[in-house]
Amino acid sequence: MTDPFDALAIAADIREGRRSAVSVMSATIAAIEVRDTSINSVTRIFGPRAVAEAERIDRRLAAGDDPGPLAGVPFGVKDLFDVAGEVTTAGSVVLRESPPATHDAAVVARLRAAGAIPVASLNMDEFAYGFATDNAHYGITRNPHDTARLAGGSSGGSAAAVAAGLLPLTLGSDTNGSIRVPASLCGVWGLKPTFGSVPREGAYPFAASLDVVGPFAGTLDGLRVAYEVMAGGPMAGLPAVADLRVARLGGWFGANMSDTLAGAIDAVAAHLGGLETVELPEVARARAASFLITAAEGGTLHLPRLRRHALRYDPATRDRLIAGALLPAATLVQAHRFRNWFRAQVHALFRSADVLIAPATVGEAPPIDQPTIMVDGQPVSARANLGLYTQPLSLAGLPILSAPLVGTGGLPLGLQLIAAPGREAALFALAGALAQAGLVGRVPLPASKER
Repeated sequence: MTDPFDALAIAADIREGRRSAVSVMSATIAAIEVRDTSINSVTRIFGPRAVAEAERIDRRLAAGDDPGPLAGVPFGVKDLFDVAGEVTTAGSVVLRESPPATHDAAVVARLRAAGAIPVASLNMDEFAYGFATDNAHYGITRNPHDTARLAGGSSGGSAAAVAAGLLPLTLGSDTNGSIRVPASLCGVWGLKPTFGSVPREGAYPFAASLDVVGPFAGTLDGLRVAYEVMAGGPMAGLPAVADLRVARLGGWFGANMSDTLAGAIDAVAAHLGGLETVELPEVARARAASFLITAAEGGTLHLPRLRRHALRYDPATRDRLIAGALLPAATLVQAHRFRNWFRAQVHALFRSADVLIAPATVGEAPPIDQPTIMVDGQPVSARANLGLYTQPLSLAGLPILSAPLVGTGGLPLGLQLIAAPGREAALFALAGALAQAGLVGRVPLPASKER
């Protein structure tokens, strides 16, 4: 049976006639209906339209056409991407009465043009404001590896659906870590592309100067093809890994890690021949600047609707948006000035390194009934702080690939691979080498939870 995590293998089966697109789609919908009840990654299934699209794919193949590299592959979208004919809620009842989208989001349209079929919308933190996918309107998304634990957020439904084997490919967004955090906690591949390299049209915004859209996938090759389709063309050829200069981020990025995570990253560094450790200055201020910019831009975006419908928001989201809208303009100006300075410090590291590595989260997924992580010896809110290692890096607009670490013997842990803008090819080259060495790769579910 074809690996349910492998988008390219599914597409090959469909193109070569071993399976029909309709049979794949029917099996996908059935699996979601039965198995997602314990995970809550899906908010809506686009059943009839998805089957109709699968029928069109099968007719094209019968006529001798090639529908594309993702022929018949089912995919899900974080519920902030427009899908023509569907209401985009961005995880909130506030938008539930909005008119249906008239067009697909740009990346959804590109994936469909490559043969992929949207089959479901996926759960998220309301308006993408959080790291937990604990949604007051649609419920909490649970981690497929341990349903008593968080999946991470805000793209938690997207990561969990891939981790559970329900969908081989999903879409998410990343403002401060909303792809990298859940990919890490759920043990799947995720990519935050270079800021501006993938179109955001048709994706409900959060903080426009930080928002990026990107894919999750069950395999690295699937992630690469999805990214290339979304970006509108193939990457440049992958560089030789032996030619890549790799360094390890220390300081802020070396503190607060669990012992297991630190050991796994040590193993990666040792495999690469021992890595120089480099540090960024003022990382705490960078994280604070990211908080301020996100709050101000999100609050300003929502302020007109908050004035009319504040009580319909999740109280936790509402309060943070209102606080952001009330920030003084001078504070935001200072945050952006600092951002420009910090971006220069980050880019300076790439004069002597091609790829940086850093942890994605401090450790494994926190329990739902105790949603905290330990920072500087104190328990703090997971919903607000799971982005400890991702938020500062968001300021620089860099491409970052979240690679699941393997061999840790427990719940998933993630590694950020970081490159200069436009250097996604270096990330995929290094990730491929680490996967070949058995250091990174999709983390299988416990035997009791396999399909």
